[in-house]
Amino acid sequence: MKLIFDEQRVVDYTSASQRARVLTEQWVDESIFCPNCGQLNIDKYPNNQPVADFHCINCREEYELKSQQSAIGLKVADGAYRTMVERLTSRNNPNFFLLRYDLKNLAVRDFFVVPKHFFTPKIVEKRKPLAPTARRSGWIGCNILLNHIPQTGKIFFVRNGLVESKKKILGEWQKTLFLRDEKDVSAKGWLLDTMQIIDKIGKSEFAIDDVYSFESELSRLHPDNTHVKEKIRQQLQFLRDRGYVRFLGGAKYQRT
Repeated sequence: MKLIFDEQRVVDYTSASQRARVLTEQWVDESIFCPNCGQLNIDKYPNNQPVADFHCINCREEYELKSQQSAIGLKVADGAYRTMVERLTSRNNPNFFLLRYDLKNLAVRDFFVVPKHFFTPKIVEKRKPLAPTARRSGWIGCNILLNHIPQTGKIFFVRNGLVESKKKILGEWQKTLFLRDEKDVSAKGWLLDTMQIIDKIGKSEFAIDDVYSFESELSRLHPDNTHVKEKIRQQLQFLRDRGYVRFLGGAKYQRT
């Protein structure tokens, strides 16, 4: 995978933002395969498509691209808050591509995809309305809270300038597709929170007591549930049955 942008595509542009938009969209269009089916190239939609920027002609997955020069941190700015919330419950909610670029050296530094099945209302932060003096006075945007997404929901194609293998990318995508079968927002929220707790434990092998140590945090996130330990056991059993973790016996588990 070539990580250098084609500068000839932007010789007629003087605006840095326009140069960045053209270069990043062209790079994705020509370099990125569909992480769902492996189709070698995904296609760019015509400009101003209301829902997504790219689509796969083979499996019809859709992708929205967000690009920036700065390091991708805890949150990423997105469009209208109301539109995003509506999309979360629709059938055409796209996956997210996030790209960090070095415009000075015309190169890609990081590129990853967040599958749409990791999106819940919890990860959408409502921004303050624009001031009365703004051109779009009262408009309310949103941020995507990346820190509320488990690590398995951030599938890297490129990390710090190094390209990951296609086999690994496709495998990581398939690993969490079971989340698409969970239509209940509350049930999915429990699964995602449990997956994040496993991330926080930070060990390839862990005991159920390690998860229990986050009981107070899970109680705060799910105040209506008064049987948190029982719910933890249920989530681990579900993740075991889906191959996300492996049960080792003796109340111990292993990340797969």
